[in-house]
Parts: sequence; C-alpha cells; structure tokens
Amino acid sequence: MQEFMNKDFLLKNDISKELYHEYAEKMPIFDFHCHLSPKEIAENKSYDNLTQIWLYGDHYKWRAMRSNGVDEKYVTGDASDYDKFLAFVDTMEYAYGNPLFHWSHLELKRFFGIEEVLNRKNAEVIWNKANELLKTENFRAKALIKNANVKALCTTDDPIDTLEYHEIIAQDKEFGVKVLPTFRPDKAIFIERAEYLQWLEKLEKVSEVKIDSFASLMEAMEKRVEFFVSKGCVVTDHSIEVPFFKLATDEEVERIFKKALAKEELTVEEVEAYKTALIINLGRVYNKYNLAMQIHVGALRNNNSRMFNKLGGDIGFDSIGDYNYARSISGLLNELDKTEELPKTILYCLNPNDNEMFGTMIGNFQDGKIPGKIQFGSGWWFNDQKDGMIRQMTALSNLGLLRRFVGMLTDSRSFLSYTRHEYFRRIMCNLVGTWVEEGEIPYDREILEPMIKEICFNNAKNYFNLDI
Repeated sequence: MQEFMNKDFLLKNDISKELYHEYAEKMPIFDFHCHLSPKEIAENKSYDNLTQIWLYGDHYKWRAMRSNGVDEKYVTGDASDYDKFLAFVDTMEYAYGNPLFHWSHLELKRFFGIEEVLNRKNAEVIWNKANELLKTENFRAKALIKNANVKALCTTDDPIDTLEYHEIIAQDKEFGVKVLPTFRPDKAIFIERAEYLQWLEKLEKVSEVKIDSFASLMEAMEKRVEFFVSKGCVVTDHSIEVPFFKLATDEEVERIFKKALAKEELTVEEVEAYKTALIINLGRVYNKYNLAMQIHVGALRNNNSRMFNKLGGDIGFDSIGDYNYARSISGLLNELDKTEELPKTILYCLNPNDNEMFGTMIGNFQDGKIPGKIQFGSGWWFNDQKDGMIRQMTALSNLGLLRRFVGMLTDSRSFLSYTRHEYFRRIMCNLVGTWVEEGEIPYDREILEPMIKEICFNNAKNYFNLDI
C-alpha cells in the first residue's frame, strides 16, 4: 500500500517517475487561459482566512457541497467563513474519487506546506496553520503567482475593458511575471440577448467609432483588438454554446444588424447568420494581428433557473451539453482557410464524446508551415481530471501529434489553482512512461526529455511567440 499522495503520486512505474522528477517537475508555467482578476493582481490582494482564498468563487467546490446536502447559507450565503470551511471539510470526507479531493490536498501541500489529511479531526489545525501563513507577504497575490513558478498568464477580458490594471502590473518590474489580456468578445456575439445594445453603446464610446452598421462594428472591434495587442495580448477566446454556421451576403448581414439596432426581433436563422459573419470577420482580424483563437464548445449553462434568478451565473449550475458541433466548427474554420486567413486556433470540447471529432478536425486545417497550428486543447472544465486528461491526450495521440500539444491551463479564478499543472504533468508523464514500460515507444532520452518539456511549457511559449 502506497502512502497517500506521496512524491510519486499518480506515477505508476520507474520511467514515469523519471520523466516527472527529472524533466517535468521544475518546468515553469505559462497559464495561457485563466480567469484571475487583473485588479486583484495589480492591488496585490491579501486574504484574511483560508475560506476567502480557497472557497470564494470556486464553483467546483460549491457543487460538491450542494451534493452533500450543504445549505446554500454555507456555500454562497452569509454563514461565517469558518463554518463554510467546516462544511467543505465535511464534504471532502465524502469526495473520495472526486478530483477535488486531490486538488485540495495539493493546494494545501504546495502552497501551505500542510500535510494533514483534510477531515473534521484535522480541520482546526489546518485552519489555524493556513491562516497564520496568510498574514505573511508570501501569500499575497503576486507572491502566490511567482512562487508557483509562473512566467506568464493570460486573463480573460471584455473588448471594452480599459486594461488599466494590466498597465499597472506591467509597470511593476520586480514582479517579473507577464500578465496579458485575452480578447473575449462574447457580448458582441450574443446579438439575441437583451443587453446587446447597451454593450454596443459602451463599445462605441471606447472605440470612438459610431456603430450604425456591421461594417462600423467591425471597425470598432478591430480598433479594440489593436488596443489589446498594444497591451501584450497574444490570444482571444470564444464560447460557443449552440452550434451555428449560416453564410449570408454582406448585404444580408447589414440588414440583420440594422434590424437589431432597431430593436426588432430576429429569427433563429438571422442570429446564426450574424454570429457566423462576426466569427469569420474576427478570425480574419486575429490572423492579421497574429493572435491565436480559442474556441470552447459544449457547455449547457445556467440549468437551474431558480438559482440563476437568485444568485446569477457562474455559480456551479452548468453542465455538459450534447450538441453536434462538427459541421459548425468545420464550416467556420473552412471559411477562414479558403482565403488563407485562418489564425492559429485551439479547440476545447466539454463533452468527452467530442474528443475524437476534435482530434480529427484539427488535422483538416493544418497549413504545413506552423507546427501544431490547429490544436486540440487540454481537458476542459469537467474534464480537467485524471480520466478526462487521459482521454483527451489519448485521442490527440491516436489522431494527431501529442508532442506538438500546447499543454495545460488552469481556466480558474483561484490563485491556488496552479497545482493543476502539477496534476496534469504527473498524469502526462505516467501516460508516456507507461508506453515506454510496455514497449509501445522506445526509451530514448534524446526524444523523451524535450517531449516532456515541450508539452509542459516550451510548446506554449513558442506557439504564442512569447519571450519568457
């Protein structure tokens, strides 16, 4: 019987242990997709207690607590932070097999040096140890990032954002970590939503472009892309929920857009035509400015209308959708490829049933010039756990080139989530090490060492052309 989460945790054989400890363990981190707050980084946020840094905003933990019958008062409500912590501890005693159990212990071990198992009998000791450390400078936002060996990270930002906090961070030369904005134009895409026109007014103001046509909308969006690039942006991000692909003429798109400006109701077909035109036109802009495009598909959001009406979105009531995205994604990529304006693209699926579809889709649009130009992104959201990561990497290796993979990201709002890179690296090293042990690939250090280091960090660094 092995010791719980020892130094060889998840590493099942000697080769896996060698790959991790000799090559992967000390590699730096480039977290090219996260939801950390630039404001909190700029202000070097500190925390009063473990609940604030560990449970606030973490919908993974909230979902588990609700499943354990914990009243919402102890999840997002007005209970004391200590009582919320105890409710989470109690939940972890029921969470064997859930990745939260591993993530939580990795966070305690790596950031706080706490080795105690998370349970009710150790709760007070863990609470007190963590809270004492949180009083120190090493547990402010910037130190947490630096101490995790992060060299660069990309936040997620609305096109109308001023990026003022990115400017403040960039002026801190002692920090030494690149904090770059990501262009996330979801609010420009969802033309059918009530808040769309209000958002356009804000875009008009910050871009200084009068938006009275689709052409002027694209002028404003390109100006914002240019502004983001001036602040270091290297990547964009899109969330596609319901699949769409409907080509329309420029005249038809202009008519649809002006119909929306006049507050007239759009048909489903008109919405699809607008979204298709916007994504294709934005893709051309991204290619012009050498920005990578991320596309996330497969989320079924805000399933619980009662809780959405009470608490809003992003609180743990989303799940995996079961749409067919193949024709939609193929159509969008193909339209951009027709004119050789397809930017570097990373595709993420939330439904693991789409793994093989995405694993083959990326092979359709490689250009023979940029290695791994079209990427199948890491196991996302509900898939960033052991089984999900193995399934994603297995599909990628079966159908593409695993060694060209740009690797892991946190997709998180928490400064403690960098241990997920360790979790991923251990799983990846065990997968490759097992292939060696079982004679499926040769034991060749001259290939294995660069392969592991590339997937951990170097591929992402080179893919995004960052000097870090």
